[in-house]
Amino acid sequence: MADFLTTAALFILAVTAIALLRVLRSRITAERMMAVQLLGTGGAAVLLLLGAASGSAAASDVALLLTLFAAFSCVAFVLGSAGQDADRTSSGEQP
Repeated sequence: MADFLTTAALFILAVTAIALLRVLRSRITAERMMAVQLLGTGGAAVLLLLGAASGSAAASDVALLLTLFAAFSCVAFVLGSAGQDADRTSSGEQP
């Protein structure tokens, strides 16, 4: 069973890496933020699978922290974008 979990983790890691390369080539800021979300969820999945394969209990804690950091960075991005839009409209610029 450990071999299957390790293979699944490596597959998810490879797919996440390919998707990250594709998304990071974009010049759009929102797509780069999606890359952070992808790294958070893909990394958490890999950590959980490898933790289950090795029997490590600490992997779930690290996976939870990685997911929380990705979610917090997404919230910070949205709040920062909303602040920039408010500054643009107050100065008379078009969003």
